[in-house]
Amino acid sequence: MNNKLGKQYKLCSKIVIESIFETGLTVKSHPFIARLKLVESEDSAPFKIALSAPKKTFRFAHERNRIKRICKESVRSNKAIIESYLQTQNKQLVLFLIYATKEELKHDKLQKSTSKLFHKIIAKLEEHEI
Repeated sequence: MNNKLGKQYKLCSKIVIESIFETGLTVKSHPFIARLKLVESEDSAPFKIALSAPKKTFRFAHERNRIKRICKESVRSNKAIIESYLQTQNKQLVLFLIYATKEELKHDKLQKSTSKLFHKIIAKLEEHEI
């Protein structure tokens, strides 16, 4: 499995993002709030992701960019968890991650919390499938 998080994983569509917030599911796992929705798409990527760091919490753009950069790295290194599940279930997911804590977490703690978040997302998807 490829360990890159390239352009095909990027969520850009405003229409899809709005539909996530209108009808999607919410999963909370410190420090993230994840909004997600299953979609039908012809793309090769099993999931698309957008990251957000609130301007109210992180005033300066360089702080928000750093938060998004370290979150993207954490997602990239843990994407095999959710990617393998989605490929076996033949599903596609759109995911909007909001970094919801006031301080920047250390790399190893963020890795563990991202892994925990992906396991919670899988459990939520299995729960809503029934």
